Amino acid sequence: MEYQHTEFKDVIICKPKLFEDERGYFYESFNAVLFKNETGLCTDFVQDNQSMSVYGVIRGLHLQGGKHAQAKLVRCVQGKVLDVIVDLRRDQPTFGKHFAIELSAENQLQLYIPTGFAHGFSVLSKKAIFIYKCDRYYHKESELGVAYNDPHFAIDWKIPKGKQLLSEKDKNNLNFEEAVKQLYKR
Repeated sequence: MEYQHTEFKDVIICKPKLFEDERGYFYESFNAVLFKNETGLCTDFVQDNQSMSVYGVIRGLHLQGGKHAQAKLVRCVQGKVLDVIVDLRRDQPTFGKHFAIELSAENQLQLYIPTGFAHGFSVLSKKAIFIYKCDRYYHKESELGVAYNDPHFAIDWKIPKGKQLLSEKDKNNLNFEEAVKQLYKR
């Protein structure tokens, strides 16, 4: 596995080493010891989640706050998504900024997202299957949503306005300022 650090502290792009031949391929998608040795980060994943979405779906931006804050390792195993994170860590120089990367079955990239980030993705292919590992269990009372279209971020989700598909919940997420206030009340 190759680990590429980003300008965002502890946000890491993970590129697996593929072993390919005429039968297909194999790769190790995560190894806790190697991850810790190469990145200096120790993460104990306790829950895996999977979603299937169709073209135009935007999910997010989501996070859990307080003692239930989650670090995640995300990847797309079918199709292609634009994965987006927003830094809500007030003590970081990247606070209030976003980072986006295409994750696909073709490029096999994964993104490690530490706690303190809101996360979302848009589906750029006909359909996508998205998998993510979490280091804390889902806790409904700690979840928080940040508006996907907040002008503070000016995120280009790469989906035309008329083709964007969102849940009612995601259409009503908090703006950046209100989300930060709520997050730091917990």
